[in-house]
Amino acid sequence: MDSVEKFIDSISFDRNEYIVVACSGGPDSMYLLHLLWSKGFKIVCAHVNHKVRSISDDEYEFVKNYCEEQGIIFEGTEINEYSEDNFHDYARNFRYNYFESILKKYNSKYLFTAHHGDDLMETILMRLVRGSSLKGYAGFKSIVDKVNYKIIRPLIFLTKDEIESKDKELEIPFVIDESNLEDHYTRNRYRHVVLPFLKNEERKVHTKFLNFSNTINEVSDYLNKEVNKYKDNLYKDNVLDLNGFKELDKLIQKLLLESIISDWYPDDLFLINNNHIDAIFKMIDNNKKNITLVLPSNIYVIREYDKLILTKENRKVENIDVIFNDSYFSEIGLIKIVNESNDTSNYTIRLNSKDIKLPLHIINRIDGLKMNVKNMNGSKKINDIFIDMKIGKKERDTWPILIDDDGTVVWIPGLKKSNLDVVNCCDYDIIITCVKKGGNIDE
Repeated sequence: MDSVEKFIDSISFDRNEYIVVACSGGPDSMYLLHLLWSKGFKIVCAHVNHKVRSISDDEYEFVKNYCEEQGIIFEGTEINEYSEDNFHDYARNFRYNYFESILKKYNSKYLFTAHHGDDLMETILMRLVRGSSLKGYAGFKSIVDKVNYKIIRPLIFLTKDEIESKDKELEIPFVIDESNLEDHYTRNRYRHVVLPFLKNEERKVHTKFLNFSNTINEVSDYLNKEVNKYKDNLYKDNVLDLNGFKELDKLIQKLLLESIISDWYPDDLFLINNNHIDAIFKMIDNNKKNITLVLPSNIYVIREYDKLILTKENRKVENIDVIFNDSYFSEIGLIKIVNESNDTSNYTIRLNSKDIKLPLHIINRIDGLKMNVKNMNGSKKINDIFIDMKIGKKERDTWPILIDDDGTVVWIPGLKKSNLDVVNCCDYDIIITCVKKGGNIDE
């Protein structure tokens, strides 16, 4: 019996209860579906049609027909319209909300997903590179306890190649998502370039990453017990007492903030990195008594004198400060980093990272703020630029402004570029573009 089956058998199940299996139709989820079916579980297969590729409908029918042939209950839905937000974030939230509805429908306490050893390695490496919390560096767990159910990932012990070999051996049909073969997405570049190198150095490298993940989780769980003692006293009703917080050791402060933030991103810590935690520390240390930071998924962190408030409510605020990593949906459209662009208008800027201090931020209008406008001697007030461009007062308050970590204004998307913009033929390593609302937003 292999490690996957031992893991499944180690979990106490009532065989008379349903389990829900998230299945896309790909080689990983189809192997998981077949494995659980062969072990005699009462299965509900849950499939989400994302409607973003020409073959999405065919994949839906493929999974549905397979389930009918095997006598497996099939539940499917589709996403017909996406919100004007991060595509992957929205799709993931949609999937898990749907899965939870299926769990509730069948009174099930177990959601199985096909995340495997390669997925774990990719997640850990990506978080190490971009920065994360201690818990985030662990990647993801094989079992996640949610409020009313558990997420179970039994394939974490296998690599992608091992799963596909089992599919071939057992003649399990599957479909291929061709977007996984492209290097356009960051995760795919890790998958196609970094992982093969590591596997060549150590054939069982995925088990080393799994051991690393387990160790980090053990350390994190221990430290969280200590941190929770302070959390219970200082953090109530989503409000952190900054007077008591400032008396803590710096490490405990950092872990306490990470713990608070993780409550707002259950199993979604890939959205948060060190830059966000550092930005919260900066707003705590800022002389301004009222300031707001917007985190991914529109979580608002608001400093009001000696309180730090977290909320999803879009409150009237004096200042907005958002760490810009790769994309941000603003009032005027999607601002994102791209690999290449032929656009030379004010909707695209090219930067050399040596000329600026990272990370970049997106803020709203601040009275008196100035920018050294490209092709113009000296600086000009942002308010005057808005007036010259005939931008209404209400729009001025929410128009995104890109600054670097030193507060230097870099760009007012769609209006003006600073003298930090690099001409198309010269040395730059960052391209940022703004896709106007209603424009073509390619992921």
